[in-house]
Parts: sequence; structure tokens; C-alpha cells
Amino acid sequence: MKTYLKKYGVRLLILVLIVALIVGVGHYFRQGRAGAAEDAAGAVRTPFQKVATALVSRMEELYGYIYEYDNLLEENEQLRARIAELEQENRENDMAAEENARLRELLNLSEKHSDFTYESAKVVSWNASNWSSSFTISKGSDNGLEVGDSVITEYGVLVGTISELGSNWATVETVVDIGTSIGVLVGNEEVSAMLQGDYTLMRSQYMKLTFVAETGRVITGDIVVTSGAGGAYPQGLILGTVTSVHTEAAGQVEYAVVEPFTDLDALTQIFVIKDYQVVE
Repeated sequence: MKTYLKKYGVRLLILVLIVALIVGVGHYFRQGRAGAAEDAAGAVRTPFQKVATALVSRMEELYGYIYEYDNLLEENEQLRARIAELEQENRENDMAAEENARLRELLNLSEKHSDFTYESAKVVSWNASNWSSSFTISKGSDNGLEVGDSVITEYGVLVGTISELGSNWATVETVVDIGTSIGVLVGNEEVSAMLQGDYTLMRSQYMKLTFVAETGRVITGDIVVTSGAGGAYPQGLILGTVTSVHTEAAGQVEYAVVEPFTDLDALTQIFVIKDYQVVE
């Protein structure tokens, strides 16, 4: 609308002045008694005066509309800016609530594992390779992290280990990576086994349970936790749930498929265990 005024404003102004002049002349002739010529001129002029008056009224309405329209545009811009601010505030509030919930859960975990020393970090990016499963976090050696440190959620779920380190970043190899090999205990009977990464299963974000103790009984729904044997991982960290069991002809468990206890793709914040008490 402002562009329209810039382009045609001068023409409209000239037109309004002409109309005003016609109306003024008509008003002058109406001041005294008109003769025959004036009567004839008035008869011709009157229709034009009516048209001019209507045109002036229309122009006033148009300018009023333009003024109101520009005010509405400005008001809409202000409203959009305020809505954007409120949406940002809501996002920040949601993030703060999530952070508080994580810290509360971590506090509960710390009460169970008072020997754990944690370092909180954000997930920065994911590795796009088809041959591995890993992500990068926002902390590194400057924060006391080391290669081999266990990485968990606030619920004590093991999601991976640090495989590469920089001063302010680290690469975390997830539990479904083909390089995974963790001593575990399965189910209520605490059957000893080995949890390993498998290339085929990795694509669906599953793990493979192998080397199950000969006398062990593994069933669907069993929880798999770290055994702590060898000291590579803290004891009792949750890894996942058995989703299927495959047996040999003699009934011995050949292998089982384990689903991670947490959605790896949904990770945004993790906690690195920098120190813990090794159980012999």
C-alpha cells in the first residue's frame, strides 16, 4: 500500500486539488443571485459537483483505510515478534524442566552408587557411517574424561563408552556398535554371558547375547546388566531387554537378541562416569 502511494500519490493530490477548486467555484457563485448564464452553468456544474464531492469522500475513505492498514501491519509484526519470544521462552522452560528431571534422576542414581563421579555433557552430533554407531559429546580431556569411560543416562542405562578424545570433545561408541563386547548378567538368575555388537543387528539398533553359561536359562523379557567383571565397566548398569532367544538342537542357548533399554536416537544429554569403585 505504501508503494502504491509513492507511485500514484502525486496524481491523486492533483485530482483532489482540482475537485476542491470546482467545489470552491461553485460555492462562490452561490453567494449572490445568479443570472441566466450562471443558471445554465450551474445546471451543467451541479452533476460534476456531486461527482467531485463523492470522489473527495471516497479519497478520504481510501486514505483512512491506508492509514489503518499500515497500523494493522505494524501491529501484526509486533504480535508475531511477541509470539516468537513466547515460543522461545516456552522452549527454554521445557528444556529447564527436562534438565531438572534428569538431575533428579541422577541424584537418585548417585544415592545408589555413591562411588560414581559424573561429568554431564551434551550430544553434539551423530556419526553418519553405516559401519559404526557413535556420537560426539561436548566435553573432553579438559573435563577429566578418558578413553574407556562409561557413558550413561540419568537412569543408569549404559549407552556407550568413550572411544576417542579431544580437549573439548569426545566420541562415544554406542552399545550397538560392532566393537561392543561387555560381560553381563541376565535375568533374576544372573546368568553370565557376553553382550556383543553385530553388524546386521546394529542397523536395527539391537545387540547380540552370546557365550551364555551352559546351565543358564534365558527368556524373553530378561533384563541385561553389566557384571563388572574385569573392571572395564561399573557393575549393575542396565543395558537392555532380551527380545528373542535362539537355541541349539540340545536346548542350549545359541544366542539372544537384546534391545537397548533407551532410545539411542533420542539422546540429547548424557553423563560420563569418570571414576567408580571397582568390584573384584
